[in-house]
Amino acid sequence: MVKQIPVPNAFNKPFWDALNEHKLVLQNCKGCNKLQYPPAESCRLCNTKEFEWKQVEGKGHILEYFVIRDSRIKRMQPDQPHNMALITLDEDPAINFLSNLPGTPIGEVPIGAGVDLIFEPVIPTENLDPACNPNQLIHEWVVRK
Repeated sequence: MVKQIPVPNAFNKPFWDALNEHKLVLQNCKGCNKLQYPPAESCRLCNTKEFEWKQVEGKGHILEYFVIRDSRIKRMQPDQPHNMALITLDEDPAINFLSNLPGTPIGEVPIGAGVDLIFEPVIPTENLDPACNPNQLIHEWVVRK
C-alpha cells in the first residue's frame, strides 16, 4: 500500500526522527504529565507549551475498524478496499493511532486483539514534496500472534 511521506515541522520532527531509529516517542506534557499524540504546539489538556519526549513500548489493541472502499485520496485508490483500524495504546488508552493493519485480510480485523508497532519504509512518488525525507520510516501496527 502506498504510504504518505510526512513533512516534519517544529512540533513533530522529534517524533519522525525517533521512528527512523525504530523508536516510538510521544510528547509528554511537563504541566500535567499526560502523553499527547499527534504532536502539537501546546497541550490539549492544560495548554502548556513545555514538553519532553517519552519513549513508549509500542503495544496496543484494536478498538474499532472499518473498510475503506471509496477513498477520495487518489494515491490510495489502487489499494482499495483496505482496512482502517483505530489502535489504542496500552500505556495510555487516551492515545490512538490509525492503521491499515498490514497482513490482516480485508474485513477480518479482530476487534480487541493486541497489536505491535512495526516500522515501514515509504515509497517516494514523482510528486514528492522537497521537504520530505525519501528514506523516512513510518509507524504501522500488526496483529499480535
